[in-house]
Formats: sequence, C-alpha cells, structure tokens
Amino acid sequence: MKKSEFIPQIAMSIQAHPDDQEFTVAGTLAKWARAGTRVVSVIITSGDAGSNEVTKNAAYKPELAALRQVEQKAANAVLGIQETLFLGYPDGELEPTMGLRKDLTRLIRQVKPDAVVIGDPQTVFYGNGYINHPDHRAAAQAALYAVFPSSETRLIFTDLLEAGYEPHKVRRIYVHGAENTDTIVDITATIDAKIEALRKHVSQLGEWDPEKMIRDWAREEAKKKKKMEYGEAFKVMINEDDIAEN
Repeated sequence: MKKSEFIPQIAMSIQAHPDDQEFTVAGTLAKWARAGTRVVSVIITSGDAGSNEVTKNAAYKPELAALRQVEQKAANAVLGIQETLFLGYPDGELEPTMGLRKDLTRLIRQVKPDAVVIGDPQTVFYGNGYINHPDHRAAAQAALYAVFPSSETRLIFTDLLEAGYEPHKVRRIYVHGAENTDTIVDITATIDAKIEALRKHVSQLGEWDPEKMIRDWAREEAKKKKKMEYGEAFKVMINEDDIAEN
C-alpha cells in the first residue's frame, strides 16, 4: 500500500524528553495543527537530568524539571499544540517496562489518535558522532508496543478495560530517526515555527542558535523529494488494514 501523506484528525507525539520533538518532528506537528489536527504532546520524563553544571546537584532536579516543563509548554504553544502531558518518569533511567507501556496504552485509548509519532526503537548509532540516548529507545519501544498490540487488543491490560478504556486502533505510526525512511513530510511552511519552538528550550540551548543546523538537516531530508525545500523524514507504518482472525 502506498504510504501517502495524510492529515490526521487527532495525533499524539510520544517522546522521552522536553525538546526531543522540537529537534525532530515539530515541523510536521505544526503542519498538522495548522490543518486542524488536535495534537497531544506526551513527554515521558521531565528532563530533570539535563544539566552538567558543576554547581548543581540532586536538589536542583525538581527546579530543572519545572523549568523544562514550562519551556516545553512554550514550545508547544508556538507549534499550535494545546495539550501537553508529562508522565514524570526519571530522566536518564527510562526503561521500556510493562508499567510504562500500560500508561501509554491508557493515554492512547483515552485520546484515540489516528496517528502516533515516535522515535526509532532500534537505532543506537547515528553516523560516528552521535550515540542515541537510551531513553529515546526505551520511550520508542514502549510507545510502539502500546500502539500495537496493547491499545487495540481487548484482553491486554484488562484492568484498563474494566476502568472504561475501550480498545483503540491507531491508523498510522510515524517513526522518526529510522535508518530506512519512506515518507518525507514537507515542512517548508512550518520550519520557522520549528526553529522558534526549539529556541524556547533555553535551559538546554544556552546561547547557541540552532537555526543553521535545523535548516541544514531539513534541507538534506528534502533532497529525497522534488519541489520541496525543507522536509522531515519518517518510516510510516500503516496499521489500518483488516486482518482475519484465526
């Protein structure tokens, strides 16, 4: 089946840390939001380990978590995202546990998104200069298996069913950071919003301006498509075909 671009009515972005979606998929989320999509941003941790300042210690973590949540909400406002959910898992210690999968399954059944946007649960190395953060992989794995099979299978997590969370089948899974991508979303009209949103994460960026890097990345992705200046690349899994039961 051709993996053509579509505009979901409801989309959910599930990422490990504040700023993850701004570096990766914010152009697509902004594009969908402008088209009328209800976008729900789920941040699994509060990014409370995101500092290497020598003057900081464990007592600073609640303050940093609160700051990073404020920054994420400000970034989402730029993108047109009005719903931001923080799950409060420990930053830097995330694992794809059954508890996390159940939390995400509950949210998916509650929100009922047509599309869920996640990272790649497999990739460890990007080139020879970046080791993928283990939180990214853990978040992606838990989210992927929350989408399938957990959110759509009636007798998985039956306590959720008893609590009134009926199964929900997600139509599309957009995976960013995958080695083999097959879909490029044109973000030419929203790249400025992506950059502005990323700049809201002052606690992480400091005085560094990410504009050149973001534009270079998006321009490189767009080369895979004609007549596109800036793009974001995904592997899109289509999860809507009816499959006969055994």
